[in-house]
Amino acid sequence: MPLESELSEAARRWLDGDVDEDDRAKLRELLTSAESGDEEAVAEIRGRVAQPLGFGTAGMRGPVRAGPNGMNRAVVVRTTAGLANWLRSREGLGTVVVGHDARHGSTRFAADTAGVLHTAGFRVRVLPEALPTPLLVYATRALGAVAGVQITASHNPPADNGYKVYLSGGDPLVAPFDEEIEREIARVGPAREVERAEQGWEQYERVLDDYLARVETLPRGRTRDLRVAATALHGVGARPLRYALHLAGFTDVHLVADQEEPDPDFPTVEFPNPEEPGATDAVLELAAQVGADLAVALDPDADRCAIGVPEREGGWRMLRGDETGVLLGDHVLGTTDLSERDPLVATTIVSSAMLRSIAADHGVRHDETLTGFKWLMRAGDGAATGLVYAYEEALGHCVDPEHVRDKDGLSTAVVTCDLAATLKERSSSLLDRLDELEARHGVHETAQLSVRVRDLSTIDETMRGLREHPPGELAGLAVSTTDLLPDADVLVLRGGSRAEETDPSGGLRVVIRPSGTEPKLKCYLQVVEPVRDPAAGSELAAARGRAREMMAALTAEVRGLVES
Repeated sequence: MPLESELSEAARRWLDGDVDEDDRAKLRELLTSAESGDEEAVAEIRGRVAQPLGFGTAGMRGPVRAGPNGMNRAVVVRTTAGLANWLRSREGLGTVVVGHDARHGSTRFAADTAGVLHTAGFRVRVLPEALPTPLLVYATRALGAVAGVQITASHNPPADNGYKVYLSGGDPLVAPFDEEIEREIARVGPAREVERAEQGWEQYERVLDDYLARVETLPRGRTRDLRVAATALHGVGARPLRYALHLAGFTDVHLVADQEEPDPDFPTVEFPNPEEPGATDAVLELAAQVGADLAVALDPDADRCAIGVPEREGGWRMLRGDETGVLLGDHVLGTTDLSERDPLVATTIVSSAMLRSIAADHGVRHDETLTGFKWLMRAGDGAATGLVYAYEEALGHCVDPEHVRDKDGLSTAVVTCDLAATLKERSSSLLDRLDELEARHGVHETAQLSVRVRDLSTIDETMRGLREHPPGELAGLAVSTTDLLPDADVLVLRGGSRAEETDPSGGLRVVIRPSGTEPKLKCYLQVVEPVRDPAAGSELAAARGRAREMMAALTAEVRGLVES
């Protein structure tokens, strides 16, 4: 199939405006092949030029490659120019903090970002080296900046990079600001016409020291007797994690040696995400070898934290995000002075509902938001006033929202070590504490089901069909359906007693929504099974068995609904 003339012209216009000679050469070579009839080159040009890389509430993420639909210097320059115009009209000139991780292109992209902002009149503070995203968030808030920009693709595949924007106070970007910024980007001319400096900005040299000084104060327990195995999965979190743990008093730390140094190719993992099967095998193996009490796995930009624990019958396993979430929520509430504020804890509609019951036990407020930390950081009154803890099931935890208004894997690791060490001193463990929480609040069994599609219209058809003909029963329980449109393209199905009740008497919840990043329909399932006699040890096991049976039935029925 020949290359369409309009795509050829678009590619040449982009070439004329590109600021990077290597990218220009690569795209020119590819265009020449495409115009000579090379079908692979035609498809590649179409993928790179047919549409620009989208800008959303997570900023941008995409493969590092030349062309408007990729992460490259020209895209970064134009994006920053659009952001600068938006900030000038909304906030006026002020400080903008720029940071980056260690992925391919990150250092150069950060320099281009700083150069455009500096020329546009902003005071630019650049983090001095490749550092975790939570430090950028911390710096944005600590410096009173009007915005922060982190060059990172988080836990995306090695070929990707990204551009993430935080608002004043370090709050995550939220709609409709993303759409406003995208419109400003579209108004920017060719990257070559955007003025940018090569120097003139300042470095925030003490950012790591300042951040660590805060994290050092987070543990509340008396003991630090804990052996920890940890990994940063070739990301930028290993050194900051070791420092954070040592300063907090946890000095018996063992890092996975061949995953310790940042490496943008992530050579020892298929996918650099601690949620993925196999990604945490190395740290669990190390934990077993050194006789650790706890395993910690950060994602590449260290904003997510996964926790591994030794099982009673031998071996190790990773806790689910919901398990860590309720443990930390209970721990934060149990170690925080609640008398001087009106505390709030928050989680999302796809996370375990146990946190609501825990919050009621402690006599504090609880809120449930749409998915994503952009909403968690606006829980309650829209500004998360009084927030002391928030989490989402995808390994994101915010244990210090006063200073970092986003998920933070480093501080999460420190607070989890505090909890584990406190329990160890009592001859207990995280699994023992989970038993206690489930005995009191009910077994909250959670699972996910994702259906990948080839045609995106299939997702729209499925959602429309469920809206027009919602199920009346699931897993033997009558269910009601709540449609969250127009706020979100989400359906929530509940059966039995509402899973959010503080005294759960059983029930189910299913949340169905399209993925925001992949061609998938995502379903989040929860079953709540009460423990009828919490004092009887056998009752907890029986309740878990009932919950698993009900979850198996529910999963099969939901799969039938979304795959039919």
